[in-house]
Amino acid sequence: MKKKVLATMVAAAATSLVAGAAQAQSSVTLYGIVDNGFAYVNNVAPSTGATSGGKSLVKMNNGVWAGNRFGLKGSEDLGGGTKAIFTLEQGFNIMNGTQSTAGLEFHRQAWVGLTNDAFGTVTMGRQYTPYYTLLSPWSPTTWLTGAFGAHPGDIDSLDTNYRTNNQVIYTSPNLYGFTFSGGYAFGGTPGSVAANSVWSVAAQYKNGPFGIGVGYQNIKNANGAAWTSAASNNGAEEAVSAINNGYKTAVAQRRLGVTAGYQFTPAWDVSASYTNVVYVPGAGSTFTNEAVFNTFGAVLHWKATAALDLAAGYSYTAASEANGITSAAKYHQFNLSQYYALSKRTGFYVIEAYQHATGKTRNGAAIINATAQIGDGISASASQNQVAIGAGIIHRF
Repeated sequence: MKKKVLATMVAAAATSLVAGAAQAQSSVTLYGIVDNGFAYVNNVAPSTGATSGGKSLVKMNNGVWAGNRFGLKGSEDLGGGTKAIFTLEQGFNIMNGTQSTAGLEFHRQAWVGLTNDAFGTVTMGRQYTPYYTLLSPWSPTTWLTGAFGAHPGDIDSLDTNYRTNNQVIYTSPNLYGFTFSGGYAFGGTPGSVAANSVWSVAAQYKNGPFGIGVGYQNIKNANGAAWTSAASNNGAEEAVSAINNGYKTAVAQRRLGVTAGYQFTPAWDVSASYTNVVYVPGAGSTFTNEAVFNTFGAVLHWKATAALDLAAGYSYTAASEANGITSAAKYHQFNLSQYYALSKRTGFYVIEAYQHATGKTRNGAAIINATAQIGDGISASASQNQVAIGAGIIHRF
């Protein structure tokens, strides 16, 4: 009898240990960001493409340093070095509590996949493209923010705003400093796999203080209307700004990007970027020739103290002379940022930006004077110049 009781106790203890080990091999984490502040913009147009009627604006501006969000991410060890992983991430407007994108519960990210240190990672769902992910470590938005510091109008999608639905991504393990990734987002169009699809490939190399990323992204629109790719929420996230407003009827977009960075000391580092963006016309477009934008940029970051980070950036965007334009638009943008950490999770920030536009661009079928539009969080200017200043507090959990 005693032997049976002892055996039962041992079995129960073993079962408990196995259950405890299984629980230890899986985890779910709740995380998020809450960011709010104020912004001043000296010139806001009544509508994108307007060249008069601009007025100054003072407003509460949320999610400037980093977009407001909360999310769940988790993993489960499946054995053999393989894990199941997932992320569900929702964005919100802290000023009124609404969703960042109406009608989308987890509009920032919603994906599931498998990862293995030896074979790489496969994920499926709504997620960032490889083009963004592998270029992002040296993006201007790292220290200048996307709202104020993304390249004019964020036409090259180096900010976090662009994600695609229905996407399958494979990312390789790190191979002697190299990482490769490719993704395909299905458009869901009967009779054509390619229609309304988005595909992207990218490569990254990191070695000590140096890093570089190269990426390419192709967005197709088979409907002949303005950016209705099903893979990108029917065009809702392919930013329309004063910079590209005349080409929003493109049937396809192509983006090539290169970013790189070097850390001189623990206090000083520099990053640089080049992007080439092409808008392809179709039968329903208001322009007839490919419109090309080339952007060059650089950011200098200085960690002045353990708590204080300072950064300065410049970017230059030049449009091609096409579609009846002989004096093509050019955009010069200057940015400054200051971040003071109160703790590892909480900090104050102040950011400043100025943009100057020259030349001509298109607004629908009309040719107009180019107008400025800073980053992707500031409304278009009604003139060639725009100044924006923002300040706020951010907390991470």
